[in-house]
Amino acid sequence: MSNLFVIAYDDLATADRVRDKLLSMNREHLVELEDVVVVERREKDGKIKLHQAVNHVGNGAAGGALWGSVIGLLFLVPFLGAAVGAAAGAAGGSVVDTGVNDDFMKELSANLRPGAAAVFVLVRKSARDKVIPEIVKFGGQLVQTSLSKEDETHLREMVKEALKEEPTFAS
Repeated sequence: MSNLFVIAYDDLATADRVRDKLLSMNREHLVELEDVVVVERREKDGKIKLHQAVNHVGNGAAGGALWGSVIGLLFLVPFLGAAVGAAAGAAGGSVVDTGVNDDFMKELSANLRPGAAAVFVLVRKSARDKVIPEIVKFGGQLVQTSLSKEDETHLREMVKEALKEEPTFAS
């Protein structure tokens, strides 16, 4: 089962750096992410903008073009098959919404002050003792989790401890 974490930051740049760090730790197998989205509340007009890590339309179009070409080869019209496949894949990708619900993110982010941002992270599993110290370096405020009260209290204690610890380097 996945757990949701929402962390608010003062600016979009910090939220982007946190997302990049989480994606890096995902590649290192320190955390297994289901979804990670940066949501900003624009300073100019106060509108909410979602910065998805995965482009479903682009992925759908690419996959559709590939399969359309393969099927087109069978009927000796690979270019037509690729075009039809890409269009069908893009249409399918536009209606797919995996991970954190977009409406939920927009609703919760309406509470951000203009110019601020939040990172919505859906985590399957993680090495908390390695992930938390890396993420607390960026500051931010834990806004919401899907953890039980007991687990959330434990997480907040781990964050406090990570903030107190001075980095030590082996000589």
